[in-house]
Formats: sequence, structure tokens, C-alpha cells
Amino acid sequence: MSSLELRRFQSYDRHQSYQWNYDHAPSPIQIEVPPVPGEWTFCSRKVDSPLGIAAGPLLNGRWCLYYAQLGFDVLTYKTVRSGLRACYSLPNLLPVKCESLQGGDGRLQTTTEFQGSWAVSFGMPSQVPKTWQEDIAETRRRLPSNKLLSVSVVGTMQTGWSFEQLAEDYAECALQATRHGADSIEINLSCPNVNTCDGQLYQHPNESALVAVSVRQAIGDLPLIVKIGHFQEPERIAPLIDALSPYIDAVATTNSVVASVIDDLGNLYFDGQPRGICGQGIQDASVRQTEAIAEYIKRRCLVIRIVGVGGIFTADDVNRYLSAGAESVQLATAPMIDPEVGIRIRRSLESMD
Repeated sequence: MSSLELRRFQSYDRHQSYQWNYDHAPSPIQIEVPPVPGEWTFCSRKVDSPLGIAAGPLLNGRWCLYYAQLGFDVLTYKTVRSGLRACYSLPNLLPVKCESLQGGDGRLQTTTEFQGSWAVSFGMPSQVPKTWQEDIAETRRRLPSNKLLSVSVVGTMQTGWSFEQLAEDYAECALQATRHGADSIEINLSCPNVNTCDGQLYQHPNESALVAVSVRQAIGDLPLIVKIGHFQEPERIAPLIDALSPYIDAVATTNSVVASVIDDLGNLYFDGQPRGICGQGIQDASVRQTEAIAEYIKRRCLVIRIVGVGGIFTADDVNRYLSAGAESVQLATAPMIDPEVGIRIRRSLESMD
């Protein structure tokens, strides 16, 4: 690829703030997108490929439209809240050295250059509702009809609130996203970078179900996906799926694997708090979790789809998730590093047919 072609593509700049990247979203481009042979679905809706983008890179509608032109068919709008939430200070994306993570891996050392994995520290920021609602409406209007716009939502726990009130907050965000054009809703039950309960709900089946039923009542028959984190104990999968199964259409797994991060002198980053690790280092753990969920769904004869997420960089990675039982996949780290990765994967999938 020539230097001129390289300049056509814009990636997230981890050295700049979240707001800077929000304000400097890429301009639309025109590029030939290879077809992917076969029939593909997302929550049973027909799509042109199994490729989607997770919420991480899609800070606003312009980022959604950009990646829609780069070979991705399901675009997940960055997690929104019922009020303004600022992003954590830099660093938000810190490259780390790691092999295949299993959970409980201890401390990971930082590295200057990206080697496949990084620690993520955003804290689920959100614009004010009026801003994201208008942006979602405009994004859906401009997005081609064959592309699906999913919106990730999270509740924001307030002092003195009950779980019922938190669930209502999730539902209100989902309702507004639906009214402004979302084709599906993803409820974010896993963000290891926040310390409140809204970041780790997936570990609490009854509370997760309370959120899911509230959102289901708000959005009607619209597809509902839950985003979950990593379970170190596979036996904890069954109670969560049992609790959620009456209300959801799909599970997206895995958000990240949690670890603490140190520099080369052993000093802890992020005030000693663990962070979610994303990228190639979590692929093995996420594929195993995908397999375990798929096996349980099959055993229980449940009608729940799986969206495979975690460490996907190549067509072989995509096929690994599909073979594990995923209906579709979503990428985040890879396109943030290399916006052309979707085109490259589609070319490989086309040649594999």
C-alpha cells in the first residue's frame, strides 16, 4: 500500500484524549469492499458478512459511518448514559506485554509499542442525552439500509438508588436510543474500569435479569444483546444464561480480561486499580467462553445467539469464533490499530470460499 493510500485511513490516536478523538472523527472515504460468500445474520437479521464493530471505537456517528465504509455491517454506537460522563484521563489505551490470559494473571508490564494487547481505561464516558440522541438519529439516516446500527447503553447508579432504579435508567437510555433509530440495543453489563455495580452486573444473574426485563419492556421486539465479561469459573455461566434467557436475543462475549498494569520499574498504573485487557491476549479465553455458552444454549434448547468478541485480527480468528458457536463477530482493538482490517479479512474470507 502506498503512502498516499495510507493517508486515506485514520485510526484512533491513543496519544490524544478521548474528546480529541471524538471531535476529530474521520471523514467519509470511498473504497471497494469485497463480498463475503455465504448467508449471514445478526440476531437473525440478514447482513452481508459476519463482521461487526464493538462499541469501543465508535465514539459518535461519524466513526460509525467511517467503519461502515470499511467492511463492517453491524456498527455498535459507543455506550451511552442518561447524563454526561467524562472520560478518564490519559492514558486510556496502554500497550502491555502478555501471552494468552486466563484471568487472575497477576500484573502485566507496559510496553512502548503495541504488541497485540492493551489495557483499556475509558470508564464508559457519555455525551449528554440530547447530543447522542440527535447523533444516533442522523447516523441511522445516513447509514446504508443494509447496515445495522446497534446502540450500547448502561445505567448510571446514583447514591441511594435501588437496583430497580438502576434498571429503569438502563431502560430509559434504551428507549431513547430506540426512538432515535437504533436497530438493536446492547446492554453493557461489563466494564471492569468502573468501581460501581453498573460495571460488573454480569456477575450477578438476578440483577442482570432485572435490567434485561426492564429494557425488554422498553424496546418491545427490537433485538436485545447483553455484553458480558470473562468468567474465571465456567460454572457461573449457566445461572446468568438461565436468568437472562427469557428476555434477550444474544450474548456478546467477551468484553475483556482483567489485570493490573505496571511499568518497567514495578510501579502500578491507574492508582493500582485493575483494568480490562483487550486484544490478542484474550482471544483464547473468549473463544473458550463462547464454546461454553454455545454448548449450554444447545443443551437447554434456547434460542439465543452469540456475538464473538475478543482479539480478532484475521479471517482465521473470525472462523475460530464461528466454529465455536458464534453467529457473528465484533472487532474493536484491531480496527483501532488498523482501520483496513475489515477489508483485509473480507478478502481472506472471499478467497477461502
